[in-house]
Amino acid sequence: MPAVSSRGRGRRTISEPNMVPFIDVMLVLLIIFMVTAPLISPSVVDLPSVGSAAKQADVVIQIIVGKDNTLEIKGQGAASAVTLENLAGAVHKAQAAHPTNTSAVVISADKSVQYERVVKVMDTLQRAGIARIGLSVQLAP
Repeated sequence: MPAVSSRGRGRRTISEPNMVPFIDVMLVLLIIFMVTAPLISPSVVDLPSVGSAAKQADVVIQIIVGKDNTLEIKGQGAASAVTLENLAGAVHKAQAAHPTNTSAVVISADKSVQYERVVKVMDTLQRAGIARIGLSVQLAP
């Protein structure tokens, strides 16, 4: 029921909402959160461990993604420029040069290169059926 004030001649109703119950509920919730917050243990991410491969690769084919999004493929010999469309064929050609050896493909990208570009290179290689693909990283000192 709205409160009634009696000023002057007539009675008027006060149309303001009563904030006291709202404040009470908020204070109770605040106390509950303050009590339960220290009890919640921080989440720990359990990362998977990586074991060594059954057989180390004899030949490593390196794909270098430059700052200007150019691609280079580097096998046992010198590096040669390649486009994304011709990348799978160039990798298969480099793997065919060493048919008896096991080969792995390592993608090295400049840290200013967009992540999307690296994923496109990896996706192109996976769609071409290349099984052993890795990313080259530099460990922080």
